[in-house]
Amino acid sequence: MTAQTEGLHHVTAIAGDPQKNIDFYIKGLGLRLVKKTVNFDDPGTYHLYYGDEAGSPGSLLTFFPWQGIRSGKVGTGQSTTTAFSVPQGTLGWWQDHFKAIGVESSIARASSEEERLSLRDPDGLQIDLVASSLTDPRNPWDSASVPAEYAVRGQHSSVLTVEDPTASLETFTRDLGMKILSETDGRYRLSTHDGEPGTVVDLVTDRRGERGLVAGGTVHHIAFRVPDQATQELWRQELAERGYAVTAILDRQYFTSIYFREPGGTLLEIATDTPGFDIDEPLLELGRSLKLPPWLEPNRDAISHAVAKINVPDENNPSIATFLS
Repeated sequence: MTAQTEGLHHVTAIAGDPQKNIDFYIKGLGLRLVKKTVNFDDPGTYHLYYGDEAGSPGSLLTFFPWQGIRSGKVGTGQSTTTAFSVPQGTLGWWQDHFKAIGVESSIARASSEEERLSLRDPDGLQIDLVASSLTDPRNPWDSASVPAEYAVRGQHSSVLTVEDPTASLETFTRDLGMKILSETDGRYRLSTHDGEPGTVVDLVTDRRGERGLVAGGTVHHIAFRVPDQATQELWRQELAERGYAVTAILDRQYFTSIYFREPGGTLLEIATDTPGFDIDEPLLELGRSLKLPPWLEPNRDAISHAVAKINVPDENNPSIATFLS
């Protein structure tokens, strides 16, 4: 078989102060905190998941917030921009919204079909909001800070910066089943379909760029979607046969994962769509409580004391009356 991803599943980045992270992504970007858990490899650190109402694959941005972490360096061998999809005609509203909360942003037209608003989060991570001529049918999270008519629909794309695109292009086309839609001045647009939001990777060539350093304010990895674990296992076998140092299947509680590094240096993940974020708390209460996988539950008291105290804004969990209105 030759596996083909359905698109982006999530992006995971590294932050510093978890409270600043929560306030920015809930009140600034208007996303919902759909899971408050911990880094399974470092249980004294949170793993925070943001997305749409249910945390649908393709809507997710997640963070490991390490207090006091040094800033990373953006460069080759990493994902350098994370882009979200918003409706056409809304970037002016977004620019005013960010100005009101003290965040600088700038609008640029990437092409005749696409306009971008660029900004940085509290740790310096570059976020773009993309207004595309291609309709995005996904339902947004209607938050108190960002009304539904302006709200993020989900991920749009990720930018990967590489010194030499040749081997990376082979990975994305041969091993991930993506196709090259365009190439301009060393910038390649790839998609699992025809460029619809949530299916796009932009591979950017920077032959003189310095190697990036993954730390605060940078992306740790990007993940692609696969429907189930059976498909994931077939994909893992094929990647291993082609010489990739791919991990075993790892249980992430809300999905299972495999990881490997593409030749340009970026860490990639293949994540399942199932079982989802409502397996351990109801949809109305997502993100409200600290959730732990069964193997960490015996250590709950120690973990609860180790992680920083944080406050999740009330707007993250509207009342049942609000949901039913």
